[in-house]
Amino acid sequence: MKRRYSKSLGRRTHANPDAPVSTLGEEESLERLDALKEDPFILLLDQVQDPRNLGACLRSADGVGVNLVVLPSDRSAGLTDVVRHVACGAVERLLITRVGNLARYMEKLTERGIRLIGTSDQATTSLYDSTMTGPCGLIVGAEETGIRRLTAKHCDELIYIPMSGTVACLNVSVATGVCLFEARRQRSS
Repeated sequence: MKRRYSKSLGRRTHANPDAPVSTLGEEESLERLDALKEDPFILLLDQVQDPRNLGACLRSADGVGVNLVVLPSDRSAGLTDVVRHVACGAVERLLITRVGNLARYMEKLTERGIRLIGTSDQATTSLYDSTMTGPCGLIVGAEETGIRRLTAKHCDELIYIPMSGTVACLNVSVATGVCLFEARRQRSS
């Protein structure tokens, strides 16, 4: 039997492994964002292909209260049993949309006044010097290549996570968690 953590209590509870998993269409996801009574907080995952990484990203997204997760239709892990297992029930609770063209979808978010912040090892602004309050979208890229050039071009700001050790970067799911929880800290201040 699969288990998940209860969001409110932080302890394990039983999850329904047969719970339906569905994604929103692009237009429906935009309508849901438009209907929010709070500033939207969106996670966009650019070609995250490892199912365990995707599941961990979704689990963190649920943990911080992301309003919508955006996945490209191509070169992205599907919402498989492995993803669902790692996500511990987050797949069934989050609003998730698959988009045919991530750059075009990002343009629609920008038109709605949503500030887009991408992660990049080429960035000059630290995560901790960035403002992630208000209507905001965080873009995190693929395991080895990061966000694509066209995706980066549509970002309002590129940020990096300061590293002190000898490794050059973090695993995508760890980096996503670090960025999401910094955003949550800022948004709850």
